[in-house]
Amino acid sequence: MGGDGNRAYGHKTFSRSRSHFRDRITADGSDGWPVAAGRYRLVVSRACPWASRAVISRRLLGLEDALSMAVADPIQDDRSWRFTLDPDGRDPVLGIRYLSEAYDRRETGYPGGVSVPAVVDVPSGRLVTNDYQQLTLDLATEWTALHRAGAPDLYPADRRDEIDAVMAEVYRDVNNGVYRAGFATHQQEYEEACEGVFRRLELLAERLSGQRYLVGDTLTEADIRLFTTLVRFDPVYHGHFKCNRWKLAEDPVLWAYARDLFQTPGFGDTVDFDHIKRHYYQVHTGINPTGIVPLGPDLAGWLSPHHREQLGGRPFGDGTPPGPVPPGERVASLGRAA
Repeated sequence: MGGDGNRAYGHKTFSRSRSHFRDRITADGSDGWPVAAGRYRLVVSRACPWASRAVISRRLLGLEDALSMAVADPIQDDRSWRFTLDPDGRDPVLGIRYLSEAYDRRETGYPGGVSVPAVVDVPSGRLVTNDYQQLTLDLATEWTALHRAGAPDLYPADRRDEIDAVMAEVYRDVNNGVYRAGFATHQQEYEEACEGVFRRLELLAERLSGQRYLVGDTLTEADIRLFTTLVRFDPVYHGHFKCNRWKLAEDPVLWAYARDLFQTPGFGDTVDFDHIKRHYYQVHTGINPTGIVPLGPDLAGWLSPHHREQLGGRPFGDGTPPGPVPPGERVASLGRAA
């Protein structure tokens, strides 16, 4: 998610740009960036669904010690993501005030905006990648030497074709669909996007009515990618993006599925509802010019029983849940469901 042109949203047709910096950090270092503990820093916003994928993956895989994380302020200014949550407004590891400084060290005059998630090479201060689609797949498959004991296989080789197919549909109609609806500038454009969102959600509900997870009987990358949209649905997409055919909490299957994931270590403990709501309602002035942040919805329901365990499934496969959230990465009480 970038900070470029936030005021224009709602005034021009929305189109998600491809990641410009698509280098990969791999076990063999074929792109010039070998996997190495402590070398890289993951820059995220807890408001951003694309960045939140990486936050969840990193935690599930136990990469907290190997890959440090910087959390940007959910409210951007005209230079985009900034480190105003840190003392003196600087990231303590990279020493910069704005993520754009790491972009500039990589390439001046690059096309597109400054987006998260981003991985920065700590020694040089240069951006390595902002490829949100590939980043989490590489965390699951290229960083295995640094995974914790008991880390789940989030992208199992024998299921990848099915996972890829499900993720492609989820991306087109749900992850990106809510944005196309929310930033539509014409009625027909909005209606087509909104109808696509709910048509896909209904199909996903059918799929999940008889199985606990999207692919197989364990958590995979596909579940992570759907979750980051579902957890934002009622707080922002239903109202702010006008995806209001029904609320997530009104669909018994998807609401139970989302609660199941939320209550799984590594998912809900990374979610900051305060950052999410303030970012969308205060930054997107093109569609919410007052900047008023709504009080609701009530978040207590996220912790209610979901009963999805009756469908069986093994969340972590042959692995184990991640341990407690590191003290410095705990979500503030204001952003939690309870």
